[in-house]
Amino acid sequence: MLTSKIKGPAIFLAQYLPPAGEACTLESLLRWAAELGYKGVQLPTWDKRIFDLEQAAQSQQYCDQLLALCQRYQLHITELSTHLQGQLMAVHPAYNELYQGFAPAHVQTEAQKQQWATEQLLLAAQASKRLGLNCHVTFSGALLWHTVYPWPQRPAGLVEQGFAELALRWLPVLDAFDAAGIDVCFELHPGEDLHDGLSFERFLNATGQHPRACILYDPSHFLLQQMDYLQFIDFYHQRIRAFHVKDAEFRPSGKAGVYGGYSSWLERPGRFRSLGDGQIDFNAIFSKLTQYGYTGWAVLEWECCLKHPQQGAAEGAPFIAKQLICVAERPFDDFAGGATDAGRNRRILGLSEG
Repeated sequence: MLTSKIKGPAIFLAQYLPPAGEACTLESLLRWAAELGYKGVQLPTWDKRIFDLEQAAQSQQYCDQLLALCQRYQLHITELSTHLQGQLMAVHPAYNELYQGFAPAHVQTEAQKQQWATEQLLLAAQASKRLGLNCHVTFSGALLWHTVYPWPQRPAGLVEQGFAELALRWLPVLDAFDAAGIDVCFELHPGEDLHDGLSFERFLNATGQHPRACILYDPSHFLLQQMDYLQFIDFYHQRIRAFHVKDAEFRPSGKAGVYGGYSSWLERPGRFRSLGDGQIDFNAIFSKLTQYGYTGWAVLEWECCLKHPQQGAAEGAPFIAKQLICVAERPFDDFAGGATDAGRNRRILGLSEG
């Protein structure tokens, strides 16, 4: 049976949670995902209607029941997500109010947010281990983002100090995931201090090239930054351990470009789109990831500014499935060759056989 090294299709359930207060169960989401043709689900860890992070970290019985429920629908858990919690690992005071909804109401100050986020991530390491996972996905948080454009001029040493502090906060978490045998995959995303290749390299250097500091590859964020998202794979494939399959388009005008002029998502030159509706070359991406031996999951993340989410989910599974590559077992032209023969090779080269 032909199989792809890349696993999929899978779907990130965060965008498909109903509003707070509405009834929701994990089983209903699993049934829905399976009916659409998905093979895996990426689970958000901040909504107890579908997943209790504390219980998963402490109870193997709870995790076994969760895995059995997934198996009932022939689904795998691809990774746990702590995007909201990871964001709070580093919060500049200017953003404190904006991120208030990311944590419980009693978590108010920047210091409290960081402490709560650290505790959540340590729980996620244990929960991931109990679930038999090998990757985790998250955000890095940001201390420097308000200085991303160097005006006013950044003081000498500011960037280095910012990454040193970010590394100091993350090192205990990275070590805990290392002890659990799990990679921490940062989604490189504008608004985070880890948002492109160079910022990720700065973080690696500040953490002493920590072996668990890895990448959740999402080409949509690179397209909107006008990066070469294919060459990125050439540079960083050894650290890519997770993959969000998300489309985007960038159509600059005489009025707005990368920064968007404070427009709504619908009116921005750079917009997220449903799979196949944007500009990203997924054929090339899946080819490069296959070439470099990526064996993780291909996970749909849906954030389209136009299309209904249910339509996006329904179209996503067959789109991803079509991209999966079953690697050839032998070269396509091996019929023209033959067994290795040193003497024959010398004759072809015009050399004597002596």
